[in-house]
Amino acid sequence: MSDGKVVIIKRKKKAAHEAHGGSWKVAYADFVTAMMAFFLLLWLLAMVSPEKKMALSDYFQNFSLFKEQTAGGGKTILPEKTGVLPGQAPSMKSAVPSSPGATSTRKQVSPGELAERMKESIHRRLHYLKDQVLVDTVEGGVRVQITDLEGSLMFASGSDVPSEKAVRILELVSENIRDVDNKIAIEGHTDAAPFTSGKITNWELSTARASAARRILEKNGIDPNRIARVVGYADQELLIKENPLDPRNRRISIILINQAPQAVSLPENLPPAKPIGTERVTPSTLPIKQK
Repeated sequence: MSDGKVVIIKRKKKAAHEAHGGSWKVAYADFVTAMMAFFLLLWLLAMVSPEKKMALSDYFQNFSLFKEQTAGGGKTILPEKTGVLPGQAPSMKSAVPSSPGATSTRKQVSPGELAERMKESIHRRLHYLKDQVLVDTVEGGVRVQITDLEGSLMFASGSDVPSEKAVRILELVSENIRDVDNKIAIEGHTDAAPFTSGKITNWELSTARASAARRILEKNGIDPNRIARVVGYADQELLIKENPLDPRNRRISIILINQAPQAVSLPENLPPAKPIGTERVTPSTLPIKQK
């Protein structure tokens, strides 16, 4: 200090940090929740079957006037039953009343044109069910067959209660044939598996299913006077003769009969039809337990 210099020491005073807030935690929690929901959605979409995806797509893309369907837990358009009733049930009144001039508004359509219209409608509206609907022209008219597939039944096992798929197909068929003048024949068919109980047989079951199909057609605007015949063939007219237990033998056939001056007669020995979207029918080699 003899030289007289003054030493000045500057000390930087550190300001105290402000208290940290917790708002960032809320934002982070929202982000994590959103990401969890996103990946959960991706997982759920991966678990949905292609059939359900097509049904969901069809629901939003195609408008339908028919809102009453047999969804799980919903109401069915048919009366509830606890079992199969032998014979035919009484006719239900048509949901669309027929006016006196209704017949005059119908038109004659060629079998080929009607079949193509039906195929196009099924491709557009019920693409995911096209393998279970067979449409072809036969001697005497146009034939539409609604068949079972393994794991996809048109009727509950051993019953005449139609599934939601059967109702949707029959509604679409009604929509396409409502404006034509052809008489209609409805046939019920089963496979060759017999019933273990002696209460009913395949004859009663096939007839009851044909009558159930008739009721749906009439409910959706088909004039009851156009119904020429409702019959059950049991397992006597197999679609897949090589395999009597093939699920496709369980089917409903709807035949649009060509009008002629003479009395209407149903064609016999009709050839097998091909499913829409396939080239040939291959018999299943697996044993079928359901009817």
